[in-house]
Amino acid sequence: MASVKELKKDVDLVMSLALSDCFYVLEYNSKVDDKAVMEIAAGIIQKHRELRIRINHADGKDNPKLVKQYYKKLVSDLLAGADAALVKLSAEVKKVTSSDN
Repeated sequence: MASVKELKKDVDLVMSLALSDCFYVLEYNSKVDDKAVMEIAAGIIQKHRELRIRINHADGKDNPKLVKQYYKKLVSDLLAGADAALVKLSAEVKKVTSSDN
């Protein structure tokens, strides 16, 4: 495993990319439901805070195997959270594009 410092940077990067996609949709797609997209953005921010807090409070600091499992689960949750938010965002965009046809 890399350092905790690198993990924090990775969490910041992944979540900021997902958040920037929300703002990109709001900026360039005037027909999308602004409230729904802002709720998705709020969920991303909440998940980011949760992950950053979890990084600093690892379980089983005396047992390296438990620490490794803990951080693997955290990375898995990071990717799942970002993916879920992007799937929701994609669904909002598809609602608008399917109604245009």
